[in-house]
Amino acid sequence: MTVVAPTEITHEDVLVEQGARAAPRGLRTPEVLLYLALAGVAGLTLLPFGWVASGSLRSLDDIRADPGAWLPSEVTFDNFVRLFATQGFSTYLVNSVVVAAIVVAGNIVAASAAGYALAKFDFAGKRIAFGAVMAALMVPYTATFVPQFVVTTNLGLVDTLAGIALPSLALPISIFIMRQYASAVPDELLEAARIDGAGELRIFLRIFLPLAGPALATVTIMSFLASWNNFIWPLVVAQSTSAYTLPVGLAATSQAAQNVTDYGLMLAGAIVVMLPVLVLFLFLQRYFVQGVAATGLR
Repeated sequence: MTVVAPTEITHEDVLVEQGARAAPRGLRTPEVLLYLALAGVAGLTLLPFGWVASGSLRSLDDIRADPGAWLPSEVTFDNFVRLFATQGFSTYLVNSVVVAAIVVAGNIVAASAAGYALAKFDFAGKRIAFGAVMAALMVPYTATFVPQFVVTTNLGLVDTLAGIALPSLALPISIFIMRQYASAVPDELLEAARIDGAGELRIFLRIFLPLAGPALATVTIMSFLASWNNFIWPLVVAQSTSAYTLPVGLAATSQAAQNVTDYGLMLAGAIVVMLPVLVLFLFLQRYFVQGVAATGLR
């Protein structure tokens, strides 16, 4: 009987095999087409922002001469200088910051408590309460506009920053996000804390809130965006320029003599309005994505 000697495996053969396994898989044609399509959609989405940035660096005469130009014939920062020198601009900016801070704080506190209660407590009317939140998500904003104004007037909050912030203190979408995230927190973790003698408030503050960082980041971004970009409600509630927020103030100051719109000033203001949102999203982007994925929000 013939005995076949085993083949000797060298160190070089092992390295070659490992390299073949670690070699990246080449992109297939469908994947390349998908990435190209996504890049095209992203480019189309960024086009308006590019035009706004370009227009903010053009003079008013340059914009009127060729409104569709993408590049300024001469770069100038005069629009930003005039914007910050505009009477009342600092007031509008401070008002927007104050209102946004109130709205974000209100949503973090109220939505966290309401979402946690809807997910982890059993009480009479729980389903009705959650159904009301879902119904509020589906009701158009214009349907509640008049009742909100009546309530604000009866409370004596017209022409105040509190009146501007009041309707957005607990957004239904914020409550929904926190409720969905709280539902994913294991009940065993909370029961273990109760066995150790922790009260419900301590469990909420020391256990749930630290775990709900991604959901809180999502609520922060969405509530800040809803407050910072709000135009119609502050326009109606604010009766004097001292209560104007940034979008309303920019719309008022961009009207030049004889009802001619100062587009350079308006575009520079649009850049100023966009910057805080972009900065906030860059800081909380990772948590925002985690929060959206955890809550199943689409």
